[in-house]
Amino acid sequence: MTTAPHLDTATFRALGHALVDRVADYLDGVGDLPVAPSVRPGDLTAALPAQAPETGEPWEAILADVDRLIVPGLLHWQSPRFFGYFPANASGPAILGELLSAGLGVQGMLWATSPACTELETVVLDWLGRALGLPARFLSTGEGGGVIQGTASEAVLVAILAARDRALRSGARLDQLVVFASTEAHSSVTKGARIAGLGHGVRLVGVDGALAMDADALRAAVEAERAAGRVPCFVCATVGTTSSTAIDPVAAIGAVAQAAGMWLHVDGAFAGSAAICPEQRHLLDGVERADSVCVNPHKWLLTNFDCSALWLADRRPVVDALAITPEYLRHATSERGAVIDYRDWQVPLGRRFRALKLWFVLRHYGVEGLRAHVRDGLAQAVWVEAAVRADPRFELAAPRTSALVCFRLVDDDPERGDARNQALLAALNASGALYLSHTRLPARDAAGALTGPPRHTLRLALGGARTSLADVQAAWSVIAANAG
Repeated sequence: MTTAPHLDTATFRALGHALVDRVADYLDGVGDLPVAPSVRPGDLTAALPAQAPETGEPWEAILADVDRLIVPGLLHWQSPRFFGYFPANASGPAILGELLSAGLGVQGMLWATSPACTELETVVLDWLGRALGLPARFLSTGEGGGVIQGTASEAVLVAILAARDRALRSGARLDQLVVFASTEAHSSVTKGARIAGLGHGVRLVGVDGALAMDADALRAAVEAERAAGRVPCFVCATVGTTSSTAIDPVAAIGAVAQAAGMWLHVDGAFAGSAAICPEQRHLLDGVERADSVCVNPHKWLLTNFDCSALWLADRRPVVDALAITPEYLRHATSERGAVIDYRDWQVPLGRRFRALKLWFVLRHYGVEGLRAHVRDGLAQAVWVEAAVRADPRFELAAPRTSALVCFRLVDDDPERGDARNQALLAALNASGALYLSHTRLPARDAAGALTGPPRHTLRLALGGARTSLADVQAAWSVIAANAG
């Protein structure tokens, strides 16, 4: 009988040290690499054998292939010149927390399956909630509490499932239920509604000149649905939309939600992190009306993916919607109601020990260190905004509310303008000197009113762990040089 070739402790230790060195070297040198890879679809597939090896290979060969095949095919999200999408920060403390989590190999589905895994998560979500200025009702000391989800998409799905269950328990039928979000809300709201069987009931509400949800339009839409015999059950207010970081009027939306008995979910995945700075707390004005709030530390708070914080004002609707307890998951501590079992706060059963990396980050940086990082990103965004305003070839495509600047080349002809902006983006990303992503935003007049159909728009997102103002200024020089 063949014995599996497990790593002995000495070899594991040596390889682990070498791999940490490789990661450190990568982070030191990532700024010297082209930000985007120069590969074609299928290149990696063609370079790898069609079948797994029958016998084990030497680690020298495995790591050599990482250098030869993997790293050249990556988009370098940790580059100081990565400005696409939103940041996906991997700080040193978070990486070490992830390493320790992997090494401990904890499965934290129940309190009983690793008490420290559950209790640390409860503590660090309370820490972060207080740091963001969330009302006390979202802390574990009351009826609410926080839980780490994988992504904001998972968080909104959990909220929709809880809202659906609450409405059904109140006597509504599934085919009556309606879900609201703005036309600028993340696609995860529509996807979550579909998964929950509510795809028929998604209603996207129009936005104002700042691309934020029009609360009056929401109120009218809710009244129309109720008049038609349907049951509004959920609304998502976004604090920092993906396209432009528009800030929905949470307080006004909350008033509509409260009057209609709807669940209010606040998606602050990116921009909500800025509330860690007292001067940015206004971004979450009205959050006291919410049933759930989501902020992603894996975007702007230096905690590597995946780590999405979801707070609940009352945990009971989520547990009611998601708890299923077969005999093999029963435990005396759970039966007494003395502990939290986070498997009832999420869709999957299994849970990684994600709280470790957030704990490491909070203890290493402290709240003041995280505030300093957020303020750096905001200052860099202010600089870019001023540079766009100063160059007559460009226009701001949306108001800057956070650490994202949306801009495009000025062109009176929409079709020609789209082609020019697409060509500019392609040239920038092909250069290897930086990386941006894009969206489509409507034209606006001098007063900020929406005046035309969506146009191709470049997005420059700040907040990277290794991005300095000098990196931003160098990137703008490249943009300006390619603008024609």
